[in-house]
Amino acid sequence: MKTLIQFLSWLGLVLSANLVAQEKVTAQQFVDLQEGNKPFAGFRRAHAKGACITGEFVANGALAPYTKATLFEAGTTAFVGRFSIAGSNPTAPDLKAPVRSLALSFDLSSTEQWRIAMNTPPAMAVTNAHDFYQQIVAIKQGPDAIKAFFNEHPESKDFLNWKASYTPSSSFALEQYNSINAFYLIDNQNNKQAVRWHVMPRDNTPNTLSNSNNALFDELSSRLANGAVSFNWVFTLASDGDDETNPAVIWPSSREQVSAGVLKIKTIDSSEGARCHDINFDPLTLPTGIVATQDPILNARSAAYAESYRRRAKEKLLEALQ
Repeated sequence: MKTLIQFLSWLGLVLSANLVAQEKVTAQQFVDLQEGNKPFAGFRRAHAKGACITGEFVANGALAPYTKATLFEAGTTAFVGRFSIAGSNPTAPDLKAPVRSLALSFDLSSTEQWRIAMNTPPAMAVTNAHDFYQQIVAIKQGPDAIKAFFNEHPESKDFLNWKASYTPSSSFALEQYNSINAFYLIDNQNNKQAVRWHVMPRDNTPNTLSNSNNALFDELSSRLANGAVSFNWVFTLASDGDDETNPAVIWPSSREQVSAGVLKIKTIDSSEGARCHDINFDPLTLPTGIVATQDPILNARSAAYAESYRRRAKEKLLEALQ
């Protein structure tokens, strides 16, 4: 059951008053649920175990007609990022985690940043933060409650189908990472196009994993010692019939896709002082040319991310003052 709880709690979400008027769950309550009775001071409350990475994005210019975002003009831009696994335990065994994640941060100018948080599942099980919270509550109540919850939520179909078919790979480098939520691209004429994106591995060479608790991070370090790890960054364009506010529905594979370029990861750093540790990968930190949709879950994530960041920053400060 623990694994399933982690699986469903990888996104830090909060139900705010303007999302569901009848029942209110604050960001504090949601983060309380994530961290449990014994929080790990100084660590993220979700995806506590991770390692920082650096690299560059080589844009081919193919997405530039759809967006003002300068990142997609042909050229190369450096980034800082983080690979992580789901859960609140910073020492958890890598191979027990049901979700793997990739986060990126681009500094596009002195005033513009883009923070991106992606996960291996391509869809949510539910359509709003309230139901997500209740889903976790049901899981904690036991198998009968979980079964009843999913019976009452047929919108979980795409998520459950994906979960049933998913086989974890032997490397962070071999996974596909998904935006899950949709965003709008805004072009120079202020036209908007709803999209989701997927970071897709260019390598398919498996490695033999150790039995270490750090098997995935060790494997990535070994792989990077032999050269950069690369992914294609692919955008799926929504059609008129697609609901960009519903993260539980996977769009048909027939939708037009645009490959925007290649992400090249060059270094990994697991030390406490690594560059990514102070970054809050809030998916609503967006550059000009990228706009959030009204997806309730996307818009709820920001508050929970901020609350998690506030707690660990306070703990770090108090530790430094001792």
